[in-house]
Amino acid sequence: MKLASPSVARNTTPILEVLADWLPASGRMLEVASGSGEHAVAFARAFPQLEWQPSDPDGMAVESISAWCEEAGCTNLLPPLRLDVRAEDWGVNAADALLAINMVHISPWEASIGLLDGAARLLPSGGPLILYGPWLVKGEPTAPSNLAFDADLRSRNPEWGLRKVEDFRAEGAERGLSLVDQRAMPANNRMLLFRRS
Repeated sequence: MKLASPSVARNTTPILEVLADWLPASGRMLEVASGSGEHAVAFARAFPQLEWQPSDPDGMAVESISAWCEEAGCTNLLPPLRLDVRAEDWGVNAADALLAINMVHISPWEASIGLLDGAARLLPSGGPLILYGPWLVKGEPTAPSNLAFDADLRSRNPEWGLRKVEDFRAEGAERGLSLVDQRAMPANNRMLLFRRS
């Protein structure tokens, strides 16, 4: 059964524009927490030179990703993996780039740490870890809509919530991942680019 996310239609084009600057010219892209699978199809079509590996920890999401992939028929789009970033074994040995969209604020902090640990294990030197979503940035006012979203997330699960860019930068640095670029995105979102040393 195919799931659909209303935010995908709004954010796919802006994300694609940044990915065009940040992704490697070729290799395997591992998308973590692919959700419905709509992004995976759009990105695989946009970057035919990359082998696109979607994944998600949720069984229903994996079914949806499979349905979207089968319908798309993209030869560079691999079957989805059921992947929990907190596990030590991700079922893949290497990736040339990692992407996580709207994951870190809708999961426990330990999942964010797992994502960074996995990126440190799998990425080659210079390989990118790319993150998208709403963030808290030191020295910058937080949009009221993001503050409301953060409060809503925490009311649903106290382990969820918007993360601080500075906290991610510090945890990444401990794992040989340097924050080298970030871009403001529509609807008060932000993309972060880490590279493995």
